[in-house]
Amino acid sequence: MASTGQSNLIRFSDRLKHGRALAEDVWSIYNAANLPADCINLGQGYMNFAPPEWVTNAAKEALGTVAANHYSHPKGRMRLRQALKKVYDPQLHRDLDVEKEILVTSGANEGQYAVFTAFLEPGDEVIMFEPFFDQYLASVTFNGGIPVYVPLHPPANATGKFSSDEWKINPDELRSAITPRTKMIIVNTPHNPVGKVFTRAELEVVAALAKEYNLLVMSDEVYDTLVFDGKDHVRIATLPGMWERTVTVGSAGKSFAATGWRVGWLFGPEYIIKPTLAATTRIVFCSNSPLQEAAAAGLEQVKERNFFEIQTAQYAERRDVLTSCFNSLGLPYTNPEGSYFILLDISRVKFPDNYPFPESVLGRGRDFKACWFIAIEIGVSSIPVSEFYCIEHANIGEVYARFAFCKDLDTLRHAAKRLEKLKEYII
Repeated sequence: MASTGQSNLIRFSDRLKHGRALAEDVWSIYNAANLPADCINLGQGYMNFAPPEWVTNAAKEALGTVAANHYSHPKGRMRLRQALKKVYDPQLHRDLDVEKEILVTSGANEGQYAVFTAFLEPGDEVIMFEPFFDQYLASVTFNGGIPVYVPLHPPANATGKFSSDEWKINPDELRSAITPRTKMIIVNTPHNPVGKVFTRAELEVVAALAKEYNLLVMSDEVYDTLVFDGKDHVRIATLPGMWERTVTVGSAGKSFAATGWRVGWLFGPEYIIKPTLAATTRIVFCSNSPLQEAAAAGLEQVKERNFFEIQTAQYAERRDVLTSCFNSLGLPYTNPEGSYFILLDISRVKFPDNYPFPESVLGRGRDFKACWFIAIEIGVSSIPVSEFYCIEHANIGEVYARFAFCKDLDTLRHAAKRLEKLKEYII
């Protein structure tokens, strides 16, 4: 008779041992279930307000039709691809082919995963700038890739408010990170969590190296509609010789405050999109049909409604609520040029050595303890930034906590009032 003991259970795949897939991640630790019921969540980057009514009405209308309740083409619904073409043709300076150069995906993350599946061979190296969006890590390693880390450097001895533009690439570090196994560079602009909008000159550095070493560039631009203060959002795909080696990533969730819809898209030349389509067809087959219709309706109307301009102004107002609070605290912080995150320097926040931290934050960076302390004692949650670094560079990140301002004004004002109490713990 066969044994049914624990030692006889079927082992899971070794790939889960890489990319921190099995580690208790930051989203689990700072989950609302682990924090006081009245803690204000400025940690996770989802909105606490609804998408525009005219967009949700389009979703309801789609649900009332027969076709939109069934499978879509794996490329994406034609209405959405045509709407994407209309909006992005002028931004990419191209006449996009809706059959060959646009691909709708189940959120930006799945689109990125499909690119990795399509292009990575075991042992291929993928360069990512730190701090990095944490999903990159597992998506690369699950597909046999090896992440290579190049940090963005914050300004030394910063005081008060400083621009996210002051986080800089070291071109020599980037060049030295390239090896014969390098396949791809990930660029995230506007950047999560720094809020940096890469300049043309910085992107030209990346582009020159990509062309010199024949590298693919994945340009994650999901926050492209949230750029502040007149900053120019340059798309690396528009630089000379870069369309041919760039896949650009976008998101309806970020564009229309609908992160749960999981509708994203990719733009690129046919030789990139075609194998990526083959991958995504086997990963999910197709994306959510009625919400593709809603995203299409949204994109069709953004120009006449001046929607993105109005939305950006609203987010700028939200940003100002937190920056005013941080000015009052007297702590250094990064003023973001894009996205909806602010990094606050919490290195001067003092907490007792014997504070009862949970096991999940013990042994992690100091920022994990500071964020936990702020959540419990102040009642506002944030995310420790060292989570977005490799171990060797975690010391850069553990100076900061990430606060999301994709919340309604009342929530942000309430949070700001609570955060004033942090003055009692600043040394």
